[in-house]
Amino acid sequence: MSKQEFIESGILESHLMGLANEEEQQLVAEMMLSDRKMSEYVNELEVDIKSYFAEGSVPPPDAVREIILLRSIREKKGRSSYDVGETVDAKQFLDVEVNDTHIKVHKFWRPAFIAVFILSKIFLIAGLYFYFKSVAQQEEIEKIKTEMQVNNK
Repeated sequence: MSKQEFIESGILESHLMGLANEEEQQLVAEMMLSDRKMSEYVNELEVDIKSYFAEGSVPPPDAVREIILLRSIREKKGRSSYDVGETVDAKQFLDVEVNDTHIKVHKFWRPAFIAVFILSKIFLIAGLYFYFKSVAQQEEIEKIKTEMQVNNK
């Protein structure tokens, strides 16, 4: 496989993201050891990938950040919450409040949607009523005009 085909194959990207299998990892390591330019290219590619992900990253909410911080502190002390025989204390866990507005939005919009639907039907019926009434009046006006024209002659 030529150098250009190797670059275009996507193996380097999968290697940098940790998705390559052992064979591909060994192949990339051999290519980097044998070719200095390939090693420089991989380093530049790694910087590009890191900057791409850094630009698109979104910081976690403060509550999640605090939970992760507390878990990392607990693991650094050597205490894992999954140790066998460890008693679970209610004070160890954080109270996390979930602000899920999905259900509330539907509960508040449902009556509004029903009201709009009913009003649209009322306006449709009223519009049809007044349309047919105006058509009937136009016909009556035309009828009276013709009678007047006949009477005037």
